[in-house]
Amino acid sequence: MRFFTSLIAALILAASAQSQDASGLVSLKTFDATRVWQGVGRLNIGRIGFCTGTLVAPDLVLTAAHCLYDLSTGQRAEDADIEFLAGWRDGRASAYRGVRHSVVHDSYQFRGRADTERVGADIALLQLDQPIRHPSITPFQTGNRAPRGQELKVVSYARDRADAPALQNRCHVLEKDLDLYVTSCEVDFGSSGAPVFVVGEDGRPVIMSVVSAKAEWKEQHVSLATGVADRFDELRMALTKQTASSGGTRLNFQSGLQPSGARFLKP
Repeated sequence: MRFFTSLIAALILAASAQSQDASGLVSLKTFDATRVWQGVGRLNIGRIGFCTGTLVAPDLVLTAAHCLYDLSTGQRAEDADIEFLAGWRDGRASAYRGVRHSVVHDSYQFRGRADTERVGADIALLQLDQPIRHPSITPFQTGNRAPRGQELKVVSYARDRADAPALQNRCHVLEKDLDLYVTSCEVDFGSSGAPVFVVGEDGRPVIMSVVSAKAEWKEQHVSLATGVADRFDELRMALTKQTASSGGTRLNFQSGLQPSGARFLKP
């Protein structure tokens, strides 16, 4: 990850015409606007704050691993203190669920501030205390790696839009290295864990990565995201082992699925 070490240390990033082609954020304040995105929700995490999470199966939510840690103490939040609010908008959610179990990626180590090693594995999977089976809330599929130049979409909550999500309909992959992406997508505190989508062959959004951090190069803001291509399968297996060892309930996976205190780097 030599390229990204340089990025974090010196913020040396070649300017890209695609970063200038990114669209602005659109607030999703009505049900019709949020209809496709009901599976994206706000994660309230004890006294830490909130992040963004996404339903990837009736009882599974994908987010960033660092969302589960308190920056000041380094302590991981208790699962019982985490709540997923699907489609949270104007003080109401389409579904409210607690968290039964959570796992962070095996390679992830919380060090407080973002670094390249953290961002590359900054991903977590949460098992809800009850599956969400609502006709308006559809889990999203996860997809493969995206090439440089790939057009993306992002749906996220943030400190200035904590009561309604916002959609960025067009941003791009500026650079990549294995499971770490630099994108032109606009994020802010609270956007950690937000899903970064590509449009699948059937026209439906597919999660390519989750937002981990933001950085700044001169006057250009960029976001860093953790790829889900291989990470999701690894998390799913870890969660299965955890629930089995604790005598938990059997995980429910949707047929066809492929395998606040947001902490951001701001140099």
